[in-house]
Amino acid sequence: MHDKICHACSMSFSKAVDLLRLAMLATRRTGISLEEIVEEFECHYRTAQRWTDALMETFPQAYFEDLDDRKRRWFMPPSVLAPLLTPSPEELAALNLAILNFDQDGQSEQKRTLTNLQQKIQALTPPDSRARLAVDQEILLEAVGYAARPGPRPVADAKIDEAISEALKGPFRLRAIYRRRQAESPRERVLEPYGVLLGTRRYLVARDVKKGRNAPFQHYRIEAFLEAEALPETFIADPNFELTAHAQKGFGSYESADEFGDVVWRFSPAAADHAARFVFHPTQETERESDGSLLVRFRASGHLEMCWFLYAWGQEVQVLQPPALRELVHDFRRDFPALP
Repeated sequence: MHDKICHACSMSFSKAVDLLRLAMLATRRTGISLEEIVEEFECHYRTAQRWTDALMETFPQAYFEDLDDRKRRWFMPPSVLAPLLTPSPEELAALNLAILNFDQDGQSEQKRTLTNLQQKIQALTPPDSRARLAVDQEILLEAVGYAARPGPRPVADAKIDEAISEALKGPFRLRAIYRRRQAESPRERVLEPYGVLLGTRRYLVARDVKKGRNAPFQHYRIEAFLEAEALPETFIADPNFELTAHAQKGFGSYESADEFGDVVWRFSPAAADHAARFVFHPTQETERESDGSLLVRFRASGHLEMCWFLYAWGQEVQVLQPPALRELVHDFRRDFPALP
């Protein structure tokens, strides 16, 4: 009996969503016709007629007109739907991240366009919803350490991404089947997630429940999750953890306490002006030397990711610190015809 009720509720909800979608389509300047409903919803003509009856019954403000092409078209005043179309926190957070991406990439015109759109959405959002949406959006944005970077990236699994997002919003514990790089077989883990670092690879920052409350935070490669689901178990987040500060411990999305320390690079006079237009790390300090070269200093870990990046600068960059990184890049310096 319970299953029948749940199925009926699911069907009713699905119909309500479709009806709202139809009402949105009817707000277009040209409205919507029966033929367009058949195509949009992939339904029979008779079903489309029932949808228009439901539209007129549910929304008294809806109306129809018989136009010159002898086709009846249904219309809906946009103002009627405005209170029903409040954006979700996920949509607002995605828009905010897009603005951050354009800002980081130096695309000021695109950033300005999306910022204007963001302001219009905020102005149209009902006042009683703004505060709640702002809080939920802030939670989602805090769960992302760095905005996504362009370039090669692992293929994403929508179901796993959805489970991680749900767990971060709770916060809820996350059950996952995870395969370590050199492990023979995957195993189940229960994690307390704190955020996601986005870059060439995506990492979930989390604590393994089995290792206890004082266990160090670990980075889990999201593409190595074979399964994931948010559990109905909340947890108390560590009040001393701050994702942005944690993310800055690494050069990219990898972080190692053993490697963390001072990093100093010297860019040649020929590459100095070009390098000065880069932000290599949020904590960097730069200094011009008398011969025109540029010193860049910051504190971070992730020597291998630094090596991958420095390779593109060839012989125009020299590693002064740390010695381990200097050794790592030494045999791979090249004379390239252009700079990144």
